[in-house]
Amino acid sequence: MKTKKIADDSSPPVDEIDTFERKLREKEKNHYVLRLYVSGMTSNSLRAIENVRKICSEYLAGRCHMEIIDIYQQPTLAKERQIVAAPTLVKELPLPMRRFIGDMSQTERILQGLDVSTTRYRR
Repeated sequence: MKTKKIADDSSPPVDEIDTFERKLREKEKNHYVLRLYVSGMTSNSLRAIENVRKICSEYLAGRCHMEIIDIYQQPTLAKERQIVAAPTLVKELPLPMRRFIGDMSQTERILQGLDVSTTRYRR
């Protein structure tokens, strides 16, 4: 016996779903997820935190989620993510994933690695 699928009048039209999914993909492409791995509150770690926050506020305002992870407090997380040096900045999204090691003071290099145009997004 075959079953017949009955249309659900409460579901949105296919065009609206396609538009929503396209806009969601565009938003994900423009939204950055960054993880900064630091080793305690050393001067290098503090400098990296300050530099990444500055990059986020000046070039990625409203489009960036940054998480700071202290590898002394969460050593298993550092091992799982194969973090071998600190500070290390990991760009999780948008793909491709990238890693930066150091105090993040080379802003131009970081922005280039993040694929961020310095003229387009700067406030």
